[in-house]
Amino acid sequence: MVIALCALAATLTAVVCNTHFSAGYGSENTPHQIHRNVQLILNQCAALNALPGPPVNFLAREVSDRFEPGTKPTLIRNATIWTGAHNGTEVIFGDILLDGGIIKGIGEIPDFRLASVTDDLVTIDANGAWLTPGIVDLHSHLGLLSAPVLGGAFDVTSPNGPVLPYLRSIDGFNTHDDAFQLAISGGVTSVQVLPGSGNAIGGQAFMMKLRKTSERSPSSMILEPPHSLNGSVNDLSAPPRWRHMIQSCGENLRRYGARMDSAWSFRAAYHKARQIKVAQDSFCQKAGAGLWESIDGDFPEDLKWEMLVDVLRGKVKISNHCHEAVDLDQIVRLSNEFKFPIASFHHASEAWLVPDLLKRVWGSPPVIALFATNHRYKRESFRGSEFAARVLADNNISVVMQSYHPTLNSRYVLYEAQQAHHFGLPPHLSLASVTAVPASAAGLEHRIGILAKGTDADVVLWDSHPLHIGATPVKVWIDGILQIPVPLKTGEKGGNVIVGKGKDGQEWREVPPVPNWDKERKTAIEWDGLPPLEGEKESSTVVFKNVREVWTRGSHGVVESFYKGNDELGVVLVEGGKIICAGTAATCVPIATPSGAVVDLHGGSISPGLMSFGSPLGLEEIAGEPSTGNGVSYNALVEDIPRVFGDVSGIMRAVDALQFGTRNALTAHRSGVTLATVSLTRRGGIFGGETSFVAGLSATFRTGAAHAMQRGAVVQNVAALHVTLGKPQPLSRMNSQIGASVSEQVATLRRLLFGFEPIETETGRWFKKAIEGVVPLVIEVGSADIMATLLNLKAEAEERWGTRMRMVFAGATEAHLLAKEIGKAGVGVILNPIRPYPLTWDHRRILAGPPLTNNTNLVSLMENQVTVAVGVPDAWEARNARFDIAWAKLESNGRIDEQQAYSLASTNLEKLLGIVNLSNETADLVAYEGGSAFDLSSKVVAVLSAERGVVDLM
Repeated sequence: MVIALCALAATLTAVVCNTHFSAGYGSENTPHQIHRNVQLILNQCAALNALPGPPVNFLAREVSDRFEPGTKPTLIRNATIWTGAHNGTEVIFGDILLDGGIIKGIGEIPDFRLASVTDDLVTIDANGAWLTPGIVDLHSHLGLLSAPVLGGAFDVTSPNGPVLPYLRSIDGFNTHDDAFQLAISGGVTSVQVLPGSGNAIGGQAFMMKLRKTSERSPSSMILEPPHSLNGSVNDLSAPPRWRHMIQSCGENLRRYGARMDSAWSFRAAYHKARQIKVAQDSFCQKAGAGLWESIDGDFPEDLKWEMLVDVLRGKVKISNHCHEAVDLDQIVRLSNEFKFPIASFHHASEAWLVPDLLKRVWGSPPVIALFATNHRYKRESFRGSEFAARVLADNNISVVMQSYHPTLNSRYVLYEAQQAHHFGLPPHLSLASVTAVPASAAGLEHRIGILAKGTDADVVLWDSHPLHIGATPVKVWIDGILQIPVPLKTGEKGGNVIVGKGKDGQEWREVPPVPNWDKERKTAIEWDGLPPLEGEKESSTVVFKNVREVWTRGSHGVVESFYKGNDELGVVLVEGGKIICAGTAATCVPIATPSGAVVDLHGGSISPGLMSFGSPLGLEEIAGEPSTGNGVSYNALVEDIPRVFGDVSGIMRAVDALQFGTRNALTAHRSGVTLATVSLTRRGGIFGGETSFVAGLSATFRTGAAHAMQRGAVVQNVAALHVTLGKPQPLSRMNSQIGASVSEQVATLRRLLFGFEPIETETGRWFKKAIEGVVPLVIEVGSADIMATLLNLKAEAEERWGTRMRMVFAGATEAHLLAKEIGKAGVGVILNPIRPYPLTWDHRRILAGPPLTNNTNLVSLMENQVTVAVGVPDAWEARNARFDIAWAKLESNGRIDEQQAYSLASTNLEKLLGIVNLSNETADLVAYEGGSAFDLSSKVVAVLSAERGVVDLM
């Protein structure tokens, strides 16, 4: 490419010279003045339409431009290497050599190559473990929405107009984001840092490596910075590098008008850019012809619009935030009108419903960046589907699994790929969706995402096959520099983190088997993304055959009541929703009703239904659409409660606002979460404005019920009393919603617990019940400092009244710092979420778990005899409870057994929330085909409801 550019420049120069001298040197005609900076202009013109790409022989380089002097070469022996090449199908068994910041050899390393690095060589024996490229997260706001989020560092979205192609994410990139190390601990080595999606054209993005460099600057973390980054003139001697930009459409642009307004803003901007491009082409055509006398002025350019001109010249990889078919269609038409490609559509909730539309994007079809199961959070995402990745792959459209960090913690972007695999995406495409495909979409497959000789030395060694739930990096290298285990700083204690304990069996090294979803996927397409979610039919008698294990509820929690080995699987007979026989076919089948259904579990299991807590499940249909939910409750500490309430804090009951048949509830039901306890607690989020101090009384309901009048639909009208305590949210000032101070909140709670409200009021009556231990007092709290204050307050109140309160901390990110004290006080804890993230100051001191720490919050609390349960923050997450628990169990390195794992979202949660209207005989059971509740290989095929006397067959 360089040779071609030089040849073109030389040709143009010759044309100019010939034109000049043909005017007649020494003739009576005065020759025209040659334009100043002729060679610069000619070179600039020659480079205008040169497409980006690596230099010739890039993969033959000996040292990376990112090499840190002093880095020792590393030889990883005996690895199972998934290279990412050949559409993700290539697997090599052998060695890999990292030297000079690049991969010097892969597979069988020649002796001469090793001989040159023997003196300093670090050798690691992988013992057959899986080695992959570093994970590439194509949609992230790392460094822009930094953890913990603080109001002075909100650098994601600009309010200054719909079209801002001149803004650059690097100008707001914070190198002190606590999430960098967390992401690396999940195997993430490179991310695309995008400006926010609140503008039609939000600005320029950059591909960043997460390793902090010796320079410690944001610029030094950029992977292949554009030559124009630090000036308005490109380095014309080198091939151009890809630039990156975000565009958005749909709901996020409402501040600037309707969809028609945003469409016009696109067209007007690109029309301006096209005018500049045409002027440049005309200028260069004249220069190339030597017509300097007809050139008036300098090369036509405008710094404000130069990014869009590069878009029109095919030099920019566009990431387009776009959900619905109407918006996807708008951008497809835009790309064809102005003839520029789209590299990737992000979120793209309805892309799977319109694959043929995607293929009409100008140039070539874009890749589609998706969530696995995070759908229905706003209208645009209502038709999103867990089957989307597979449907797109079946239509030959490449798929990327994204984090949208911090919406999802970038540390777990591989979890999105694991779920995509669970729902049918082939394993090679699942791994490629977080490595090779995003790297290619960014134009950087010559450096990252694929392991080959000459590529960057970003590699991850895993404790199991990467598609297993809970797969954890044992070691991570970026640019050949070890990042995991985290090197200790001077004077720092720690190290020796145990990773992968209990994953020694061969099954952990193999691709995990997954269920067959062909029927469900076909139905989802047929119903345009909104398939029926109710059970297909009910049966009073069912024979389950080929059952491996049965777990039931006993007097001391969940117990294993039946187990059969591989050689002889069992039979379970169910009548009226109750198990009446569990044993062999000879013992159970003869007593079955002849007309009963027969369900083959193929080595599956039956276990108690799980419960969800912590989200608005059952109070809303679409989180971002207030018209589909309960609305925002009054906060007695920041506004007056209307007198009509007749109650100082306006205590309300969640049962009064329950909605049945929401898609999140039914999806949870189909995933084994048969119960939910919901309160009116609303997490304020980083923007504040929604949290109520006294959040009223929670209720428990069945997720699969059709309406409140159905038998067993409402399990308990009142469960617990809920309160929220915490510091003001970091961005609350942006919405003019400043909450009460911590001291005001604690003072108010002290007054309520000391009985200063008359018991004739709702507030006085229910706080009296909490003081007496009749109902649990569940306090949403993250900070260990506030928890310590609450423990002292509990002791004061109990001494005053001579009672024993049932206090529970929910959220409780920093509870591990007080695990011993919480245990002694008899306070329960509901961890929500189970895998922590330091989003705000109240949650900054997390216990991250392997490979960063040996302990987790969960293990620390359990080891101090604290009763612990788990919850989820958002309604869409309820469906993933079984995988969340599986992950927590694996992170414990054998310190949490199967029985304790089941209890986390069943009996422990019921105990902490005061659920008494649920007996062991009437509680739901769930049948899983192909494995246990915690296996990626299993799917729910039936829910056994003794309360209703039927089995719902899925």
